[in-house]
Amino acid sequence: VYHSSFKDESGAGQACGCPLLPLRTPIKGPAPLADPGQFDIIDEAINFFRANVLFRKFEVKSSADKLLIYLTMYINMALKRIETCKSEAEGIKVIINLGLEKFPIPGEPDFPLGGLFTTPGSPQEADLFRNYLKQLREETSGRLMGRVYRPNGSPNKWWLAFAKRRFMNILLPF
Repeated sequence: VYHSSFKDESGAGQACGCPLLPLRTPIKGPAPLADPGQFDIIDEAINFFRANVLFRKFEVKSSADKLLIYLTMYINMALKRIETCKSEAEGIKVIINLGLEKFPIPGEPDFPLGGLFTTPGSPQEADLFRNYLKQLREETSGRLMGRVYRPNGSPNKWWLAFAKRRFMNILLPF
């Protein structure tokens, strides 16, 4: 299992027991901006996805690993949705719709990783965490499309083959 390299979160804010790590993104949200050439948690999740998705157990060694788990599950769910799309345009529509869907956060009944994240202490913390996850999901979707589809618009079977796998034997309902 590959763990996150973001072990020192001293400068990062926290919400629901999770660090708000900097992101390289033009999408507006609560995440601090990372330097343009800097490797971020989304790069890490996408790069480690095909190796990590093969494991049924994942030992959390840092709070950044929680984000890595969440993003790995989100990538798996996105691939399941994209798997039936025959063209990149169709895949983009599916991913945009996925980004617009309402999703649960810790403390809500349908959140599958309840033991991993803490329940928000206030409505402000819940909003902050929901907006951070929304920003993560949107940016991950955009970067993932560059890997899942080739430059000619055809699906990349070496990525879509992993849509059938379940990370930690959990399938996200959202």
